[in-house]
Amino acid sequence: MNRLIAILVSSFWVCAASAQSDWPQKPISLIVPFAPGGSTDITARLVAQKLKAQLGQNVVVDNKPGAGGNTGAQYVVNAPSDGYTLLMATSTLATNMSLFKNLTFDLQKDLVPISQVALIPNVLMVNNDVPANNMTEFIALAKQKELFYGSAGNGSSQHLSGALLNSMINGKMTHVPYKGGAPANVDLLAGQIQLVVSPLVEVLPYIDSGKLKPLGVTTKTRTPRLPNVPAIDEVLPGYEVALWNGILAPAKTPAPIVNKLGAAIKKVMMDPEVQKTLADHGSKAIGSSPAEFKELIAIEVPKWARIVQISGAKVE
Repeated sequence: MNRLIAILVSSFWVCAASAQSDWPQKPISLIVPFAPGGSTDITARLVAQKLKAQLGQNVVVDNKPGAGGNTGAQYVVNAPSDGYTLLMATSTLATNMSLFKNLTFDLQKDLVPISQVALIPNVLMVNNDVPANNMTEFIALAKQKELFYGSAGNGSSQHLSGALLNSMINGKMTHVPYKGGAPANVDLLAGQIQLVVSPLVEVLPYIDSGKLKPLGVTTKTRTPRLPNVPAIDEVLPGYEVALWNGILAPAKTPAPIVNKLGAAIKKVMMDPEVQKTLADHGSKAIGSSPAEFKELIAIEVPKWARIVQISGAKVE
């Protein structure tokens, strides 16, 4: 009997190992926790298309928006840990760890990092009538006059970027939340508010057409898409807000699958076409290892918690 049990157990592990080595054997779902058409969705579809060639299976994008990205993330947390349901996450999920009081999952415990896909700068833009043409002039203005900055809502990256800036300069900036970035940009163009600190990919047409003035990007270094626009850190040392996209899987996804998927994503992000497409949108292709992405998330969660605390943002 003991011999039979040993044979059965051995057979089970052999089959399990074989299944992992042969993965994937069917299409993979890539869950985007936001609506179609946004920057995360566009990036997900680009990556999914290229992954098909690397993995030999279709990668199907499935949008599950809601609760600031939490609905789609929870769906993946609850999915089987077999590598067939993945999450295209954003830095929003790191923010949500401290922003939402009753969050039902833990980004660091319930999901396993696969690879950071992209780095995305925010850009501080002002209405053309604002009497500031660079960050030094803007900071001086924000210290002496109340300026209204719009955002996509409480706790959004626009809100937190602006709140951190206001805190560091001891300024008189007042937050105006909107139901999305688009209406905030409409009011910025009309002069109803003076500035927005928005993801670059969402506002490039306004910048390229000269309808808005870009004064600084929030990443540590300048972006090649706007080489003449300084990093805010150049004028205000220590200021940095870097957004990201990255792919995660349910916790306990087998290491062979995680490593195979991570290697495939890295190859995709080295594709010149992918790099150019992202660069044209102001983003930077990354393609990190699972270990590197895990380290990034470990830094991001407490960093965003500090910024949320500074902003005073709360979401029930």
